[in-house]
Amino acid sequence: MYELAKSRVVTATHGSQELKPDPEFEVGMAKHLRHQYSNDQLLELYNRFTIGEGDFDLLMRRIIWRTMARRFGHGVRIGSGVGFKHLETFEIGDRVFIGSQSYIQGRFDGRCAIGNYVWIGPQSYFDARDLIVEDYVGWGPGAKVLGSTHTAFPVDVPIIQTDLEIKSVKVESGADIGMNAVILPGVTIGKGSIVGAGAVVTKDVPPFAVVAGVPARFLRWREGYEPSQSN
Repeated sequence: MYELAKSRVVTATHGSQELKPDPEFEVGMAKHLRHQYSNDQLLELYNRFTIGEGDFDLLMRRIIWRTMARRFGHGVRIGSGVGFKHLETFEIGDRVFIGSQSYIQGRFDGRCAIGNYVWIGPQSYFDARDLIVEDYVGWGPGAKVLGSTHTAFPVDVPIIQTDLEIKSVKVESGADIGMNAVILPGVTIGKGSIVGAGAVVTKDVPPFAVVAGVPARFLRWREGYEPSQSN
């Protein structure tokens, strides 16, 4: 009988692959679509290619995102079933991977910035009305970020009818967010820090810290990091 290895270490690939610019025809087609179609028409066109797993569907998703986004890098992969709102506010870096069934909810007057070499697991959710995800961030499958809450005031009004308070969320370079973790409004996840699976992060996480739990609590510094050193 085959026995599973208890653990093993393999070479990471996503963050170390060389960047190859997308073919010129892709960039040219995006420019053409931008001049020929309205945003509503582009959304309708995107829906035709949302579910497919083939190379052509992947290509068309990338071209349409490039057409609509504020900025769009090279080598981006957008999984099947990925949804969005207000794509025109998105700034997407190079070699970003967005896993299938993820959803990114922007806002017409907001900003959603995702840096280079970011890996986003399937079924993730982003309240991206004021969101910055810096370079080389790993985002575990099913992890979520909430960027807004209702004020719940006055008390005699249904909460859903009260004003919405939007607070920016920032995930700094090199941080890693565990599977099914939740990041609450106004939180900054520090550079190189680790958020454990299933954690609910209610306050800022310092750089190179390891946090976990509900609510998330500091466990330790990452191995090899001295907290007195400059970030």
